[in-house]
Amino acid sequence: MSRFSVVPSGDESPEGATRPVPLEQLLRRAATGDETAFAELYDAVSSRLFGLVRRVVRDPAQAEEVTQEVFLEIWRHSARFDPSKGAALSWMLTIAHRKAVDRVRSAEASRNRDEGYGASNQDVTHDSTAEAVVERLDAERVHRALETLTPVQRQALELAYLSGYTHTEVATMLDLPLGTAKTRIRDGLIRLRDTLGVTL
Repeated sequence: MSRFSVVPSGDESPEGATRPVPLEQLLRRAATGDETAFAELYDAVSSRLFGLVRRVVRDPAQAEEVTQEVFLEIWRHSARFDPSKGAALSWMLTIAHRKAVDRVRSAEASRNRDEGYGASNQDVTHDSTAEAVVERLDAERVHRALETLTPVQRQALELAYLSGYTHTEVATMLDLPLGTAKTRIRDGLIRLRDTLGVTL
């Protein structure tokens, strides 16, 4: 798999380019061990996946490492792709985002461990226990409110507001027209507002 090292290339999005073989078909062929199909898949989506990972991870070298891990997972688990649940690009972007977030969380956990000793020996100038309880209650309230949304509304809102994607990116990941993605996000926000009783 080392021959598929990450070298960011130009924009190879489907717009403006003719792809002779659909991504879904390339994934199916890759699932049978077809390295040629996997190489075509890599050429078609590498810049998109690297761009997403870079936005989350920030560091270019780490972004390349994570993107390599993403393609390794795509290669190993291509047989799990189910076209009835969404587009191939959305499936791969989801893997890339999850891997990038995992890398960021791992780095943050490492920093927190390094800083833990100093923080534990600082004087507490406020009631940290009460503050933690309030934050937990607020988080539980929001999670309960999210459960009142339809699955499609919740998915769109989580991508837009928890993962930080633009409406256009949400539309691409969910394989929806931009207007439909905006409507799902707006309707979800209205429902959350009504459930929480606050102005969003």
